[in-house]
Amino acid sequence: MKSLTLGIVISALVLVMAAISFVWTPYDHEVMDIPNKLQPPGGPHWFGTDHFGRDLFSMTMVGARTSIAVALVAVGIGMTIGVPLGLTAAARKGSWLDELIMRGNDLVFAFPSLVIAILITAVFGAGAVNAIIAIGIFNIPVFARITRGAALSLWEREFILAARVAGKSSARISAEHILPNVTNLLIVQGTIQFSLGILAEAALSYVGLGAQPPTASWGRMLADSQTMISFAPHMAIFPGMAILLTVLGLNLMGDGLRDLFDPKLRRSGR
Repeated sequence: MKSLTLGIVISALVLVMAAISFVWTPYDHEVMDIPNKLQPPGGPHWFGTDHFGRDLFSMTMVGARTSIAVALVAVGIGMTIGVPLGLTAAARKGSWLDELIMRGNDLVFAFPSLVIAILITAVFGAGAVNAIIAIGIFNIPVFARITRGAALSLWEREFILAARVAGKSSARISAEHILPNVTNLLIVQGTIQFSLGILAEAALSYVGLGAQPPTASWGRMLADSQTMISFAPHMAIFPGMAILLTVLGLNLMGDGLRDLFDPKLRRSGR
């Protein structure tokens, strides 16, 4: 399971960096040092400085915790609401409630997270909280569909029929028998949605709808670098690499978990 191991290592390094940023960074990421602006990587500033003289390594560390926090809470919202909806829809297959839930999912899918963020921002203003809400809303139908699809195949199994004969209600069967059997699938999907949440947070911050200054964000760092990339490429390289490595690590971990949980998908040497 090389992909799983590599994914865990990369993801762990990012998490450790984010955790350390709560107690230590080489410099205060909010302090501007104009005389030392646009310093190249090396010396006291490992990643160089930006156009305000802020230390890019410190900003990258703090940006990690911002991206992880937004993506983690957004995925949590999606799972908390989407999984019960999916279980309910599967238990009431073919009913008006099933149809209502699935058509509601289709409606949300019609609006990408960026569009949802724009709508929320127009009402409540830009910020990390609104980015969490936008990404979380988009995650709800994802988990609802995944849960419903997996649960439908289980409702025809013999052990479920035995539970129904024993007099258990649909809600109890969903909680005691269906949910434990779809947990592995949800873990894998959660890992994938986590990586997509990192990308979504960066995109929202890039266009000014995510975390607002002085909060450091990888997407905001990329936005600040776009007019200076010709003479200060390090401003874009390091936050871009941070996003790339984080998403790569999470995707590798998700792929490895999928193979680990499903023996049919295991391939030799992975």
